Amino acid sequence: MSKKSPAPIYVVSGGTGIAGNNLVQAILIQYPENKVPVEIIGRVNSEDEVFDIIMRAKADKGLIAHTMVNPELRHKINELGKEFSVQVIDLMGELAGYLDETLNVEPMVHPGLYREINHQYFDRIDSIEFTLSHDDGMSPERLRNAEIILTGVSRAGKTPLSVYLAMYGWKVANVPLVPGIQPPDELFQVDPNRVFGLHIGATQLIAHRQKRIASWENHRLESYVDQRAVREEIRKAMFVFDRGGFTVINVSNKPIESTANEILSYMSKRFSYRGRKLASPYHGPEEPKQNS
Repeated sequence: MSKKSPAPIYVVSGGTGIAGNNLVQAILIQYPENKVPVEIIGRVNSEDEVFDIIMRAKADKGLIAHTMVNPELRHKINELGKEFSVQVIDLMGELAGYLDETLNVEPMVHPGLYREINHQYFDRIDSIEFTLSHDDGMSPERLRNAEIILTGVSRAGKTPLSVYLAMYGWKVANVPLVPGIQPPDELFQVDPNRVFGLHIGATQLIAHRQKRIASWENHRLESYVDQRAVREEIRKAMFVFDRGGFTVINVSNKPIESTANEILSYMSKRFSYRGRKLASPYHGPEEPKQNS
């Protein structure tokens, strides 16, 4: 007889729900192989949404853990939980009530305020996570979500440059150009003004590759460091750059910092700034287009 699956936990918040989820996960990790499904429901800002969440949790026999800072919505979700026999855990209610009485100061009631104040830190974390999950051609179907896309042959420096830019809050994807393999179609469907082709001289490229294969057990990779083959690989990469209308950046004998500054200089000229970062080139219903 199969074991019954545990009921889900819904982490509800007026902000992103990250803080509540972190707390729930910190507790769940104490129960190895718990297999409790956790779903974050963020940006909750109306009583209708609260009611829908209560009904969903009731149908699933789930539990609601919330970090609602709006006192009316916090009261509503707690009240409806009792009314419909849904277990609701208020992760911040008692502490917020205590501070209201002790400090005798009206709270700002601003969901996600901690994240906004520390936006640079969280932007950097988000960007690094995005960049690492889009390294070396991974998830090409999500290329449109990248702010900067790097492409080029193997050992042209795409990964270290991507990570360097991510440390400054940029979501970067990189796409390798591999002999005999066509680049993903998505590379030619994104805004070419955000795509940069990294060009490197054959001599320096071969030197980089020789260092890489020195520790490999399989040394039968003559074409990887063969001068004629490498020059042909670079030539074909230039064809790809030309086909896509990408900006070519010569990275030969240049430090990462210089290349990064060159790329960001292009970006600042091509796109309007929104704060310290550039607006996304793709504007959905939740992201209105910025004026240039």
